[in-house]
Amino acid sequence: MIRSELLQALCADNPDLRPEEIEQVVDVFFEEITQRLAEGGRVELRGFGTFSTREREARTGRNPRTGASVDVPAKRVPYFKPGKEMRERLNPES
Repeated sequence: MIRSELLQALCADNPDLRPEEIEQVVDVFFEEITQRLAEGGRVELRGFGTFSTREREARTGRNPRTGASVDVPAKRVPYFKPGKEMRERLNPES
């Protein structure tokens, strides 16, 4: 699902709200998650999962075209851990 499909689904489920209002809510939602992660925090959505960041150490990589060594600096990367309910819905017991 892409962002526009999400907005269309929310519009269909909430006909009493204008599309501009729904888009504003989605913008605030994603901005708040991004801001919290940028501050080094985490975001937990019960039943869905937890967003956090993880540290990646500096390393030496390779340029795939030339094979030359490239220094890759340390960085923080986003990480998502699905919640129990999501895991159960994705992998129902047979």
